[in-house]
Amino acid sequence: MYALIDCDNCFVSCERVFRPDLEGKPVVVLSNNDGCVVARSNEAKQLGIKEGTPFFKLADEFPGVKIEALSSNYTLYGDMSARIMAIVRMYAPRVEVYSIDECFCDLTGMEQIFNLKQWGEDLAARIKKWVGMPVSIGIGPTKTLAKVASRYAKTYAGYNKCCVIDTDGKRRKALSGFPIGKVWGIGRAYVAKLESYGCRTALDVADKPQGWIRMLFPLPFENTWSELNGVSCIDTAEVRDKKSICTSRSFPGMITDREALRTHISNYASRCAEKLRRQHSVCNIVTVFIATNWFRKALEWYQGMMNVTLRTASSNTTELVAAASGALDRLYHQGLSYKRAGVIVSGITPDNAVQLDMFESDVERRKRLDSISRTADSINRRMGTETVVLAAQQYPADPKTGKAPHFKDAILHNLRTPCYTTNLHDIITVE
Repeated sequence: MYALIDCDNCFVSCERVFRPDLEGKPVVVLSNNDGCVVARSNEAKQLGIKEGTPFFKLADEFPGVKIEALSSNYTLYGDMSARIMAIVRMYAPRVEVYSIDECFCDLTGMEQIFNLKQWGEDLAARIKKWVGMPVSIGIGPTKTLAKVASRYAKTYAGYNKCCVIDTDGKRRKALSGFPIGKVWGIGRAYVAKLESYGCRTALDVADKPQGWIRMLFPLPFENTWSELNGVSCIDTAEVRDKKSICTSRSFPGMITDREALRTHISNYASRCAEKLRRQHSVCNIVTVFIATNWFRKALEWYQGMMNVTLRTASSNTTELVAAASGALDRLYHQGLSYKRAGVIVSGITPDNAVQLDMFESDVERRKRLDSISRTADSINRRMGTETVVLAAQQYPADPKTGKAPHFKDAILHNLRTPCYTTNLHDIITVE
């Protein structure tokens, strides 16, 4: 049996722990640079606010409605998530963190010791009491069925935060009322194809013969079909390395200057390099994309993307920044106002199995650069991020203060709440 622990409206719930005045109000959390809605309270969902709605459109689309908007505070959300996962590990021996607001537990053998329904209710109550976060727990013989059960636990109060699918009768009943578009692993393209064959619910899919599934769909979909029928096909792993890494931002304003754009791109490439080294990986493809503002219809629309293939796979900051900068030079069009840019690294492999280019002329230089990057990581961990950076990453100094802002400060977050749990200066005091 597997359990899925899912935080209810995670980002909004994190804010409400320290802002009880937000309870019962429509609340949205915005993306970086206060751009678009990335999280909504139930009250906001009931108003019809969609995920991805631009912040500036909320006032026009919902006139006269008081909507509480907050900047995203990922430091706070990450810490709250870590506290929840620590409690979960007290209740289950094998835990897989799936995302910032979800984790799976392998409960194999525990059904012989515990009443799993009571186990889930106790865990949800403990998390609520100790952390203040509401969670929904689904339990089933596969991860996909656990996902289905968690949605029922989230939707219907009668389950008391925990829904268990532990018999074939419960499985069929749960799937009969579950839309195929809500099934984990079934995207829009599959939904359209399935509906053309008369499949509307998850049970319609589960009841199809395996041969029919194999004839029309690839192996990953067959695994989903098996999971819906109670056969576990998805391995549980505590950590999975990323196969691609993306760092991107929407700018607070519009950027026309090539060098200003290059500084942002250099910082994005540097962050990607740091993440590669953290998981002991290298990449051989660097992708850069830039785009103007889609919502400004009066301005010329442009979106460009370019891949750069490295001769030798690398996680070196200098090499990745140089590759990204070269791609930007070919993408940039003078006279346009850019709103968004980003860097993606892919073709990721372990750093202990790097195939050197046969024309590589200076292996020792590469080793020195790699050593410098690792040393910079060590200093930045001890002394704070951006203590050591490349010159290409430095922003122009503020004429008033004479100081150059850091990358983290270049992101707009005017509505961000304090980091209550990670910064001593942000601790709430009661007089």
